[in-house]
Amino acid sequence: MDFRLLGPIEVWAAGNRVPLHGARQERILAALLLDADRPVSIPRLVDIVWDEGPPATARRQVQDVVSRLRSVLTAAGAPADTIRAAREAYQLTLTGHRYDERSFGELAARAEDLGARDPEGAVALLDEALALWRGVPLAGLEGAGLRDAVTALNARRLAVAERRWELELQLGRHEHAAEELSSLLSAHPYRERIAILLMAALAGQGRRAEALSVYHQVRRTLSEELGVEPGPELQAAHRALLRGDRAESAEPDRRTAAPAGGRSGPPAQLPAGVPSFAGRADALAWLDGLLRPDQRVGAVSGTAGVGKTTLAVHWAHRVSDQFPDGTLYVNLRGFDPGGRPLDPADAVRDFLEAFGIPAGRIPQGLDARAAQYRGLIQGRRMLVVLDNARDADQVRPLLPGTHTAVVVVTSRNRLTGLVVADGARPFHLDLMSPTESYDLLTGRLGPDPLWCEPEVAQRIVTVCTGLPLALAIVAARAQQTGFPLAAVAALLGLTSRPLDALDGGDATTRLRAVLSLSYRALTPAAARLFRLLGLHPGGTVGLPAAASLAGVPSPVARDLLTELTRASLLAEPDPRRYALHDLLRAYATELACDEETPSARKAAFTRLLDHYLHTAIEADRQLSPSRKPCAIPFGEPAPGTTVGQVDDPVSWFTVERSNLLAVLDGAGDSDVAKQAWQLAWAADSALERQGHWSDLAHAWRLALSIATALPDLRGQAFAQRRLAQACTLLGRDAEADAHLGQALRLYEDAADHAGQAIVHHSLSCVYEQRDDYKRALHHAEHALSCALSSGDESQQALALNAIGWCHAQLGQHAEALAHCQRALLLLDPNDHRAQADTWDSIGFACHHLDRHDEAVHAYQQALTLARQAGARHLEGTVLTHLGDTHLAAGDPTAARAVWKPALDILASIDATVADQLRDRLGRARL
Repeated sequence: MDFRLLGPIEVWAAGNRVPLHGARQERILAALLLDADRPVSIPRLVDIVWDEGPPATARRQVQDVVSRLRSVLTAAGAPADTIRAAREAYQLTLTGHRYDERSFGELAARAEDLGARDPEGAVALLDEALALWRGVPLAGLEGAGLRDAVTALNARRLAVAERRWELELQLGRHEHAAEELSSLLSAHPYRERIAILLMAALAGQGRRAEALSVYHQVRRTLSEELGVEPGPELQAAHRALLRGDRAESAEPDRRTAAPAGGRSGPPAQLPAGVPSFAGRADALAWLDGLLRPDQRVGAVSGTAGVGKTTLAVHWAHRVSDQFPDGTLYVNLRGFDPGGRPLDPADAVRDFLEAFGIPAGRIPQGLDARAAQYRGLIQGRRMLVVLDNARDADQVRPLLPGTHTAVVVVTSRNRLTGLVVADGARPFHLDLMSPTESYDLLTGRLGPDPLWCEPEVAQRIVTVCTGLPLALAIVAARAQQTGFPLAAVAALLGLTSRPLDALDGGDATTRLRAVLSLSYRALTPAAARLFRLLGLHPGGTVGLPAAASLAGVPSPVARDLLTELTRASLLAEPDPRRYALHDLLRAYATELACDEETPSARKAAFTRLLDHYLHTAIEADRQLSPSRKPCAIPFGEPAPGTTVGQVDDPVSWFTVERSNLLAVLDGAGDSDVAKQAWQLAWAADSALERQGHWSDLAHAWRLALSIATALPDLRGQAFAQRRLAQACTLLGRDAEADAHLGQALRLYEDAADHAGQAIVHHSLSCVYEQRDDYKRALHHAEHALSCALSSGDESQQALALNAIGWCHAQLGQHAEALAHCQRALLLLDPNDHRAQADTWDSIGFACHHLDRHDEAVHAYQQALTLARQAGARHLEGTVLTHLGDTHLAAGDPTAARAVWKPALDILASIDATVADQLRDRLGRARL
């Protein structure tokens, strides 16, 4: 059977076209083909079929469509298991079938391998690949669910076409290349690589002036349309022409090619290797096998501390010269102490940034990013290291899908699913042999200590049982103390209790005894801090947090942290940010449980919670100076708590966000319920403004569960209201309605008119986002009535602005302007967020009253205030509105100049709005 999507989607069998029945069947087949031989989840298929608003029966309808599609294919001669169910997903298996997209990629890969030896043959292969295209991929299947995949496919086709003409230039066919490249550049005026090739083709014919003219035309286009200068490769080609270098100097080097506006040079993300690497000859030989064309994905598994990362990075450096298009590396944090593995979408984003893709051009959503990533890496000779993976599902979106790239995955799990479904080669990394262990110690300590005391060295190797981490810690202990090797070895047998976290079914290790060597050498104060660091639930810890855990001043804590880092019991990945390896964390936690009383552990966690709470309060006060006092008054921090100094509140919240959430997760004790609720309150503004809406919802769900232990109904009402706001931002309208209803009832029970005003204002926002402006206006007017009853001028101002905005959306712009101007008179000048919202509303009303100069002034005021408030989403919204006004005033250049930064902001926060803005930009270029 022959599957085709490089044009309208088609299926052919025995020379006849297989009829597909309707757009839904075609969309589902397209989704299964785009991820052929991989499971596609049912929710993903729902998103493909219905761009928005799927019916309640969507899941059942997808199952029905898949069933009918399977019947169609089976009737045409396909095996019954061509489409098979795979745990909440479906998978299309291509074994025994042809698929034009895969054939295209394979031909391009073969051409790439052949290019250096036989460019003529490579051109023939590329011509064969390009001949598979019958038009626009998936033509006729419109919709957001497939848009990014189509974009990625088109990008791959263009990259192959560019490579074809690059080879033609190498063969000296400048005249024919110049003609075709000129047409290609007209169709893709922002594609700098085409311009470089065209300049080379013209220069190769002696047409230097025309080549220079191409540069100036492209530079003008980039400047006027996108507001950017040419990238380094195009500028280098231009300089070569000016110098009069030979024509070939203008041709691009594929090893350093980067997207327009991106960084030069291939990605090079490998971390530094270990200088004293030892042994592992069998593992290195196995990894060398991945260089064969039939073995491209390797999965290295093994227990914690066995050296998986060290092995992968060492080998990657050893063979990196065989990957001229670069190396990618990511720590997937599958077993991170913070408990949150890296989202594959974030990992792909990091890879795209390594390719030089600007943030504004990186799509939202894992599938779209993965498609763009695979399109970029297609045909490139690259090495990808996916370190510390949690499971196969985390890894699959990061697989390049091209035979020219090699992938090494490391994990504590054996990743059986990756081996079965994705053809990965498995390798389980065992403990080191005695010889390898001896070599590792020799590399760390030098040969003399081991030669002088061979029996002692053997005893150390035996006790460490071949675990590289244990051997490294012993070596560090001997280096730091200067003790004779015999003295170090004598301490290894003091305890026989195994570290539970290392019991993975392999050889029993004695890491706890090894770790105790360093621990017992610490001063008492440093040993106590090490134990207490095991109570920190997050990732990296800052100096003030560590000081609070120990209840000591910051200068004392700094000295203790220095002692721990020198003893290799603590890492400092960033200046004044400290982290425990997960094995060391487990050891520290056990020590805390063994050596600290319950009351001491509780007191340390309370100080830690108070540190984050009161530092967050200070950061929030700087971020929102006019914010109303917390519904639950703050107490004093516990004695011994260090409140951190906040110079940049936005940066502080960015760095500490995961720790705030982790501490909130761990604050289940009713004795600290009040502080935990207050921590959610203190982090609220930053989480919302920075676009971390899922975290905002998580924080308020925890706070709501905590609030039931508090006597004040307002605490429960506030939590309900803020959880509703998070649900609204996430598009969970039904949940938002339920929480707002609960909040309103609680405020009514408490006779709290100010609270009722806030809820009505929130309800107004909810209905406004649903485009139900009459209901939104109704609630805004109720909010104003309640605010007047409470005498709260700030709430009156917010309500007046909401009323004005609703009038504007209903086309009543003069009335809208009057309400918003009244609101502005009541607002606190220091409330930058509310001021920005109101100026934005004023600008919108003036725009639609054709008072464009006043609208521009209002938007500029709003923009300044939004930036001062750190309100990123609002900043993007105001820039969008400002561009609308510039366009209405007849200045599309000015509109594009502000829409581009707006897109950069919104692309990472609100995909729907970002897509709308892309459409605006597209129309403005016409």
